[in-house]
Amino acid sequence: MTDRNKILELFDSQTENLSKQVNSGIEKYRKGNVQITLSDSDGNAVKNASVKIIQQAHHFRFGANIFMLGELETPEKNEKYEKYFQELFNMATVPFYWDALEPEKGRPRYDKNSPRVYRRPAPDLCLEFCEKHGIEPREHALAYDAFFPKWLYNSTVKEIKKELERHFYEISGRYADKIPTIEVTNEMEWEKGKTAFYDEPDFVEWCFKLAEKYFGNNELVINEHTGLAWEDRCRATDKYYAYTEAAMLKGARIDAIGMQYHLFNRRENEYQNTRKTLDSENLYRHLDLYSGLGKPLQITEITVPSYSWNPDDEEIQAKVLRLLYSLWFSHPAVEQIIYWNLTDGYAYVQDSNEAAIKASQGNMTVGENYYYGGLLRFDMSPKPAYLTLRDLIKKQWHTESESISDADGKANLRGFYGNYKAEIKVNGKVQTKDFSITKGKENNYNFTV
Repeated sequence: MTDRNKILELFDSQTENLSKQVNSGIEKYRKGNVQITLSDSDGNAVKNASVKIIQQAHHFRFGANIFMLGELETPEKNEKYEKYFQELFNMATVPFYWDALEPEKGRPRYDKNSPRVYRRPAPDLCLEFCEKHGIEPREHALAYDAFFPKWLYNSTVKEIKKELERHFYEISGRYADKIPTIEVTNEMEWEKGKTAFYDEPDFVEWCFKLAEKYFGNNELVINEHTGLAWEDRCRATDKYYAYTEAAMLKGARIDAIGMQYHLFNRRENEYQNTRKTLDSENLYRHLDLYSGLGKPLQITEITVPSYSWNPDDEEIQAKVLRLLYSLWFSHPAVEQIIYWNLTDGYAYVQDSNEAAIKASQGNMTVGENYYYGGLLRFDMSPKPAYLTLRDLIKKQWHTESESISDADGKANLRGFYGNYKAEIKVNGKVQTKDFSITKGKENNYNFTV
């Protein structure tokens, strides 16, 4: 055992209760019953038929940002990036940072052949990849003042609102029917904004009302940083809770609440800075608090660093993620869990060349929490963290089950919510049928065989 294992002392002390809560929560909130009734062409019940159901996809959303799509140094690395992404995730966060999306006013970078910007692949390129692999795209972040374009900095509030409306209008016309989740505002606790509008009291309310106008059929999400989401006092007077509730009371249509989870701590400060974020009871309390607003919760950005490629460090990263994902997946209000950077060595805080050099030399002491925060190493080999999430999502939280139809032709089964294929064997012949186990539905299917 290394000294870093001490960071999990709160989880370890809560193991018995946590295990019960996780197991019961997953069984209760992530699974449903299905009844399949078999009959022949004359309408007679088909008994003693073998019915095997095989899950094809989750309804729950597991994802990561897709900021390095096509951005790596070699075709081989780009190919591996795409391979590991689509093998694990069914959701991708697509960058819509306005400064990179429209660096020159009136010349947006929507098209996949647009000029490249580091960590900001064009939306059309991302959506093409998502469509090809059956991945749901997720927009991030529509009105994020920290990344508004420079040409807007000296504008008046009136001018900014006019440009925001044009921005929303353009994006909705191009993507509203393709991207279900629209993240409207993000990180409202910067000390100073880039534009005059940021300090206006109606920023959140106004942006959400505008989003409702142009994205009426989309899920509109608010998002906030780790400190406000998990490290406040866990009361209704906490900053994030209070300003979200206030905006809703003023008519903002906030459909879901985003909660970031970045462990941006240097190694020497890791223990003292994670006493709240690595406390399962504290995490459940915050989930319960925010679910009280009556909206689903999304864990929108996750970084858990390994700090090195040392096997012990990587195993701790994997252990932390297993515990966190299990906890979040067990809570009834959570509907999405989104990891942040898929691979080590590439992050926003430094340019790509410097990051690549540091990573290749194993010398990432500056910002090490960012550079070792991926699920893949810099050479694109999977870390234990990636393998752990794959085991959870693709094996432990995956259903393959069999039953025999009774005298009435009925077979009763249970599985994780998602899309399924049924293999029905009658008199030595196998037929396949597609169906879903959907939360909140009866899930009764009649098949003629």
